[in-house]
Amino acid sequence: MTARLSDIATQAGVSEATVSRVVNGKPGVSPATRQAVVAAMDVLGYERPPRLRQRSAGLIGLITPELNNPIFPAFAQVIEQVLSRDGFTPVLCTQTPGGSTEDQLTEMLVDRGVTGIVFVSGLHADTTADTDRYVKLAGRGVPFVMVNGYTDRIKAPFVSVDHRAAVRLAVSHLQDLGHERIGLAVGPSRFVPAQRMVEAFTQLDRDLAWVEHSLFTVEGGQAAADKLYDRGCTAVVCGSDLMAFGAIRAARRRDLHVPGDISVVGFDDSPLIVFADPPLTTIRQPVEAMGQAAVHALLEEIGGTPAPHAEFVFQPELVVRGSTGARR
Repeated sequence: MTARLSDIATQAGVSEATVSRVVNGKPGVSPATRQAVVAAMDVLGYERPPRLRQRSAGLIGLITPELNNPIFPAFAQVIEQVLSRDGFTPVLCTQTPGGSTEDQLTEMLVDRGVTGIVFVSGLHADTTADTDRYVKLAGRGVPFVMVNGYTDRIKAPFVSVDHRAAVRLAVSHLQDLGHERIGLAVGPSRFVPAQRMVEAFTQLDRDLAWVEHSLFTVEGGQAAADKLYDRGCTAVVCGSDLMAFGAIRAARRRDLHVPGDISVVGFDDSPLIVFADPPLTTIRQPVEAMGQAAVHALLEEIGGTPAPHAEFVFQPELVVRGSTGARR
């Protein structure tokens, strides 16, 4: 039993004494910690004590590409809360550089007997990735749902924010402020969200010369913005809030003021963004509504009444703060 307590404690990131209190139904453990211990028992394949067995309808895997970008923990929190409320045990799996790949994490979850999987911005969003992996997963009887990155090559429910509408909102806002030389800094062109943002940008009679592809990171945003500033842009729409931070950094390194000289719009409205300097104008993803929809679609799949294998699109919202201003 000591070995089992040690294993569970390590998996849950708590002490063996905490595991013991949960197993024996003792007080003094927060609901979140109790849930973490129960999830660890399920993941490790240990049989729950009778008093805990009825609390889970099964394991649900949640695979995210990273946790450095605050938008992914935000999605994870909403999805885990909804799953727990519905009696399921969420298992968060995150890819890390040099660590497990999406395929390896998926295989691990299937080996653990998960009831279903939620993929957030996974390989399904990469137009160059082989979608046969998802066909094989469906063939193994594992229901799944995708968040952001629709493709008709995968038969599953998709939940997405309208990236095209996001660009239209951002550009319209900047035009109202008098900006004409507006650039677009987005992620790699192989990703569906980036493709949709570029598509909307060009439909607004914006030239592709004002588009820069980079990584969805602070460094990526800085590199893309530098090129756009070289071309005379006075405003930049970014594919993520992290990229927007990079665009602001690039402006400051040129002794340009935001928003006095340069206006920057982010995308996501990640947690803590409001505390940025200046507070970031951004396009908000309706994370809570999207997370709830993803879980409900998955539970319908699990329950034998599949949701339509199509894309459920959610509208973004422009949140105006301090990083945008009138063109001088």
